[in-house]
Amino acid sequence: MIEFSRSSFTWTSHPWQSDPQYRWKGGFVGQPGESYQVRFTLEARCLVTHLESNVSSELFLGAPCRSEYTIARRNLFQVPSGEWRTAFSRHAAPTIAKRSSAESEPCQSVSLTASFADHEIDVRELEHRELGTVAQVAQATLANDHLGARTRYRDERGFEVELEYPVNVMNLNADGSQFQVCTGPVLLPDLDTWDGREVHRVFQAHVAVSDFDFAEFILRQEIDAAAEVRAWLDRPRGRDRLELIDPDEPPDGYPPARPKPHAYNETWELDAVNTILAHTVAG
Repeated sequence: MIEFSRSSFTWTSHPWQSDPQYRWKGGFVGQPGESYQVRFTLEARCLVTHLESNVSSELFLGAPCRSEYTIARRNLFQVPSGEWRTAFSRHAAPTIAKRSSAESEPCQSVSLTASFADHEIDVRELEHRELGTVAQVAQATLANDHLGARTRYRDERGFEVELEYPVNVMNLNADGSQFQVCTGPVLLPDLDTWDGREVHRVFQAHVAVSDFDFAEFILRQEIDAAAEVRAWLDRPRGRDRLELIDPDEPPDGYPPARPKPHAYNETWELDAVNTILAHTVAG
């Protein structure tokens, strides 16, 4: 099983170049030519396999941060702030969906090699045992064992998808032989965007599992804020990423959209194979 808390993605930026129009493009406040390093932990894994061709793509979801300034001494956050998060395979970073699965939107994977001067994906593993009964799940939970889960399902288009994620929340009714995992985030692929090697769009979701043969997902999407909320969402405090070097010469389409809030609304109910994994923590 993956030990997500010790697994990470590390990257080094290309030397920063100033933007001809935006004063704080990308939030970096250093000097032209400077680079910086970033490391964040992994939160979930998704393995997509096209069964006929036997081609697989392994995807990961990285831990989030808020829109910030790098590397600043004060005014560290863009206020109001959006969430920055990335998903990535071993080769490229797909688009994280903003819309529901029934809606199309522009999406295109971006090469990791092109995005970063250097990068490394470090996945740590733990020895584990599989829990096949509710009684075993309850025993491991109450013993404070390290818990993870795998959920595997097939799609009518000929794909198998296997998710792996930490069990951050477990509900038990041990006397009634019931358990329920309710946890996230996890990563779901938009299989309509498969190009023979990669998917170009993924969905951020949470998962609920209360049996070994069924899973329910709830997907995140952007929503529009009411006018009275947009009044302060669109009014930054302090340093503003959208500040122009020359306000009299704005680029086409200025100003771009400010961050939107998110809601979890769309659900997928799928026949699946769920496996609960346990690692006994040394006492």
